[in-house]
Amino acid sequence: MKVGNDPRPLVVHVMYRFDVGGLENGIVNLINHMPRDGYRHAVVSLTDITDFRRRIIRDDVQFIALEKPPGHALWIYPKMFKLFRTLKASIVHSRNLGALEAVIPAWAAGVPVRIHGEHGRDVGDLHGLSKKYQWARRLYRPFVTYYIALSRDLEHYLTSRVGIAQSKVLQIYNGVDAQRFQPAGTRQPILGCPFSGPEYWLVGTVGRMQTVKDQTTLARAFIRALVIAPELKDSLRLVMIGDGPLRAQSQTLLEEAGCAQLAWLPGERNDVPEILRGLDCFVLPSLAEGVSNTILEAMASGLPVIATDVGGNSELVDTGRSGVLVSAGDVEAMAQKIVSYANDHAMARSAGQEGRAAVERQYSMAAMVQQYQGLYDHLLNRI
Repeated sequence: MKVGNDPRPLVVHVMYRFDVGGLENGIVNLINHMPRDGYRHAVVSLTDITDFRRRIIRDDVQFIALEKPPGHALWIYPKMFKLFRTLKASIVHSRNLGALEAVIPAWAAGVPVRIHGEHGRDVGDLHGLSKKYQWARRLYRPFVTYYIALSRDLEHYLTSRVGIAQSKVLQIYNGVDAQRFQPAGTRQPILGCPFSGPEYWLVGTVGRMQTVKDQTTLARAFIRALVIAPELKDSLRLVMIGDGPLRAQSQTLLEEAGCAQLAWLPGERNDVPEILRGLDCFVLPSLAEGVSNTILEAMASGLPVIATDVGGNSELVDTGRSGVLVSAGDVEAMAQKIVSYANDHAMARSAGQEGRAAVERQYSMAAMVQQYQGLYDHLLNRI
């Protein structure tokens, strides 16, 4: 639909909050890599928009924060209705349950296509068993034109538990920028990290340090690994990138175990590609995931991956080849896998090479963008 003299249709991406996170990173990648001549884009946050917006490099993207308080607020519907009418949106694309309510004012405003994406488990429903959340999704079902699930696990949730018709769900994996995230010939020093020497073997993680990401399990596993294999005390080091409540908790665990000097927790960083090129092994200890961007970025960087067997992780990590999976919260199993890779660097490098090959084969940014744009084109042309 035209706005002024611009004939490109407008896609309005709606999420609860636009801040550091995998969901938001996926939106950034999609907007940055989609051809400019296809669609215009606007980012609408029901709450607020942080400096994360700077990750979007296009200069034709609108950013709108609605400053909604917590909870369901019917009063915001007229505001969204007016916004979608003013923007003359062709597509409203909401993400996760926190933004699903946007489809009703979008429908009322005459937006022809309303797409809803499921990117990961709800924090209060890590296993998808909540009847309340299932019924909430059913309530909005008549107002959604089409669904996108980022993993087969989430696709199954939508079709089997929520009751969405299979014909209305498309599963699309996240893509990773394999140029930005690529292996280093030899491990690169991380700016500010005290463990840059070749004598060290660095295991690490990157992500928001919140309960669902469960970095304290990794801290415990690192401590346990040094008990299992005390000979690794001279070489094994832990790097935990990110900020949030679990940062202080992890630091306390390490201090109480006498391991604080063997770990580095610098907080949030914006040089993630360089950090990954400075690690020897990547660990994702999450309690729940959709399709993890950080796993894909680690694989693209040529790192072996140790991840919990939750959500779509098993769809990304080829156990025994590109990495290994352990049960969520299983400190002992995670520690054993860390020791295994730390004691066999050749096996670790081989797993990293397998991961990189899988990214090039299956998880390219171009393939992801093509699928999204193809769906947008199809749904608009079908009207």
